[in-house]
Amino acid sequence: MINEKFARFGTVHQTSWDGRAAGNFICGGAGAALLAIAVLTAWPAAPDWHLLVVALALIGAGLAFVWTEIGRPWRAFNVLFHPQTSWMTREAFVAGLIAVLVFATIATGMAATAYAAALAGLLFLYCQGRILRAAKGIPAWREPSIVRLIVSTGLVEGLALLMLADLAAGTPRPGMPAALLALVALRFGAWWIYRARMLASDAPRSTRTTLGVVHRALIGGTALPMIACSAAIALPPVAGMGSAVAALLALSAGWYFKYLLITRAAQVQGYALGNKLRRGHPLAAQR
Repeated sequence: MINEKFARFGTVHQTSWDGRAAGNFICGGAGAALLAIAVLTAWPAAPDWHLLVVALALIGAGLAFVWTEIGRPWRAFNVLFHPQTSWMTREAFVAGLIAVLVFATIATGMAATAYAAALAGLLFLYCQGRILRAAKGIPAWREPSIVRLIVSTGLVEGLALLMLADLAAGTPRPGMPAALLALVALRFGAWWIYRARMLASDAPRSTRTTLGVVHRALIGGTALPMIACSAAIALPPVAGMGSAVAALLALSAGWYFKYLLITRAAQVQGYALGNKLRRGHPLAAQR
């Protein structure tokens, strides 16, 4: 139910981040999750080095998107100076740690460095969720449940990318459709909690409208992959096709959600007048 307790004005879209910032969450989150899941599924050995390179390239591409967004690109190094307060700084440090561990794994083949890189990948995902939560002036981002939603979405993307890579290499792994089915359900559960909390809040009307678009997309991005995964599990002759369709649908739904979250749902909070100040005030019109 929409909370109409306050009359609100000044709710404009934030102008600091655009599609390039969304690219960081899209590429970086998918790359970090791909790294973690590739290491997990290769247990107890180290994963194929090609997967490590792809994961690192995606993380680097995400950070490059942010770098191109800055008006003075070389000022990006300022992000390294605030680890005690900034989750963006922590994300950058974790990305550097991931690069070191990935190169060490490729050079030595040691499984221990691969496991450490996987843990760093999960920490990178967590940092991305906390970056959004730290934006206190934007209701769609500051909601605490955004962290679990970003992490679960990233895990779906990472597994979907791994499935597509395995299918392209002709080496599909058993159990992957079932794992994707479970993670897609987990993502939708996190979305359901996030959406319910947002609709119960005093979020701007345009934000709620965008969340409605995302909701319809995630319903399709959940139901269709689950159907495709079920077909892949129940019908071995079409397992490859079903897995590919499920992975592509789950991946595209997650990326679409992230793009809308950054570029369309990010309305600033604005200002509110309580009931006692509403009557007769020129700025107190209903939204």
